[in-house]
This record gives sequence, C-alpha cells and structure tokens, in this order.
Amino acid sequence: MTVAENFEQYFSLKVANTPELKQESYRIRHQVYSEELGWEPTRPDGMETDECDAYSIALLLQHKRTGHYAGTARLVLPPPHDLTKKLPFELHCLESVNKEVIDPSTLTRGTFGEISRLAVPAEFRRRVGEKNQSFVINENVASSPDIFTDEDRRNFPNIAIGLYLGVIALVNMCHHPHMFVVVEPRLNKRLRRLGLHFKQCGCELDYHGTRALFVLDQSDYYTKLNVEMLNLFKLVENQLREQLILYPVIPLTKE
Repeated sequence: MTVAENFEQYFSLKVANTPELKQESYRIRHQVYSEELGWEPTRPDGMETDECDAYSIALLLQHKRTGHYAGTARLVLPPPHDLTKKLPFELHCLESVNKEVIDPSTLTRGTFGEISRLAVPAEFRRRVGEKNQSFVINENVASSPDIFTDEDRRNFPNIAIGLYLGVIALVNMCHHPHMFVVVEPRLNKRLRRLGLHFKQCGCELDYHGTRALFVLDQSDYYTKLNVEMLNLFKLVENQLREQLILYPVIPLTKE
C-alpha cells in the first residue's frame, strides 16, 4: 500500500474541538514536555498549557486499533476579535528574526500562524538510545511489543509528518500566505527532503538544543511534495474538511 493508504488504515486525524479532546492534547504535551523531557514544569492536573491555547486549533492523531492518541500539534492564530495577540515566536524569540528574509511586522495580522507544541508520546516515538526529542521524523522507533504489532510500528515514523501536513493543510484551507515554526535546523533538513521547503528567517538560539525560526510560504505548502507525501497531504486535508467550518478574517478598517 502507499504511505497514504497505510496512514488511513492505522490513524485518524482529529480536530480537538471539544473540552475532552483539548484535554487529551494538553495531557500528551504534559507527558512529553513536562514529565519526560523536563522542558516545562510539571503540574498537579497533568496538563501543559499556555496563553496561546486560548487562540489555537489543536489536532490529535489517534491510533485506530488501540484507540491511543499518537500525537498532537496546534496551529496558533490571533483571534479575529483581538488580532494583537502574539504568536509563540513573537512572545519568545522575535528579536532573532532576520527581517531581510521576512518582516512579520509588515504582514497583515490574522493572515499568518505558527505550528507549535508538536508532541508524540514515547510509546509511539522513542528510538533506541534517544530520549530527548518530543517527536521524530522518518526514523525507526522501538516500542512495547505487548501493545503494538510490528506492522503498527512500521507506520510510526509517519506520525510526526502526518501532524505537520495536517497543520499545513489547515493553514492552506485558511488561505494564509505564510506559516512559521521554531525547530532544529537539522529537522528542517529532513522536512526539506520530504518536500517542505521552510526558509530560515531567524538566528539560531540555544533553547533545549539549537533552534531557529523558519517560515513556509503559501506557494510551497504542497507543490514540492513528492507523490507519496502529496497523497498524504490530500488525505489529511480531506479528513480536516469534514470537521471544520472556517470563516475568513476580515481586518477592521476605520470609517
């Protein structure tokens, strides 16, 4: 079967559009970012949240056979009623932006977002000898044989890329001209090999490893994907269309 056919057989992409599903996303983030990696403080309620969750669309990837959630990611968008709300990179690393590549201050508020808080539980992610990543792309994973079959595990490397493509499909549906992400430069190289041509637009920062701000232009959302990845993109986009009603952001003008 193709990558898309395998993905559809084993996974279902869900919009976290209920309080219960949002809590599932926050629990995964707490498990990965707080309990496992120690990047965020642990909390008594077992949920990792921040101010941007109030204006984010979270996605969940469910493993169909077990019902377990295999990962989460969110798209942060300023709300239409308050377009001054900041994206994560604007709150934490705006000073690193290379304005010769792109100047966010010149972009229309509400027409660009940021992919953020992508996390895959260790049972779906952990590589032998590596425990310090919140997700892995295109790598072999080792997990408990008591829970997952060999065929299950063969599909785990597509979890993170499925979430990435899901958020990009969501941005494409919003007709946004740009989307941003803060990642390790080495991860960007892997994304580029798959056909996602993010451009580095920020200086490298030391934050849980070397990271930098990248931007993906609308013309590159899916046009450079290989055939396998393009079919996966279309699959996740169709799954999202069945769950969402999107309204355009109309910038307010003075009379």
